[in-house]
Amino acid sequence: MDSIETHAKQLGQQTPLPASPEVAQLDRVPNPHADTDYLARFTAPEFTSLCPVTGQPDFATLVIDYVPDRWLVESKSLKLYLGAFRNHGAFHEDCTVGIGRRLVELLEPRWLRIGGYWYPRGGIPIDVFWQTGEPLKSVWLPDQGVAPYRGRG
Repeated sequence: MDSIETHAKQLGQQTPLPASPEVAQLDRVPNPHADTDYLARFTAPEFTSLCPVTGQPDFATLVIDYVPDRWLVESKSLKLYLGAFRNHGAFHEDCTVGIGRRLVELLEPRWLRIGGYWYPRGGIPIDVFWQTGEPLKSVWLPDQGVAPYRGRG
């Protein structure tokens, strides 16, 4: 099995927030249970990016569910990668699907889905969902736990 040090270059040291998602380094570590189907979930309740038109901040809760194969995403590198969107201008759909695709490219998971639950922009909440295919029947897939936007009604 590959060593953690080979693949987790940011773990255990002070690492500055990357300037952009394009330069952010995502690290992976070997999955010690690659022979088992299970779901791993990351929730980022304070995700922020910028509107590419106005430059105003956009806020979302991201929920990333995946069934790992050989690799796990190293959580510190994921936190820094997601933080790099803070000064990145992109539409909600681009952020959500782009994050999912980058994780799939890195991890080659058995399955992955991402839900982007965005706060209203211009009075309209935009939720974005993407997944790699049908969920595995052998894995318990809980609801993502984020209520649809209701406003004050």
